[in-house]
Amino acid sequence: MTEQAGVVEGTTVTDADVEPYDPAHLKHSSGRPIAWVGTIVAVVGFIIGGIAFPIANPAPQWLVFWVGAAIALVGCFILLFSKAMTTDWY
Repeated sequence: MTEQAGVVEGTTVTDADVEPYDPAHLKHSSGRPIAWVGTIVAVVGFIIGGIAFPIANPAPQWLVFWVGAAIALVGCFILLFSKAMTTDWY
């Protein structure tokens, strides 16, 4: 066990081996505005569609559900056509 405490020859790290610290690649990207619009529209659609079930008097309010589903689908299409999910942000 005492032999393991030493440095193995040829494994030392020099200053030439270490890349300089660059904080530019760590900057936060908040995304494009169209991505935020698509996300907000989809979330609002899911909320509206979800409201249809707790307000169910004798049965779920299917009209409210399908309106919410349509709004969520519009939000998904906004995200799809703006290529918000396929763009590299880094």
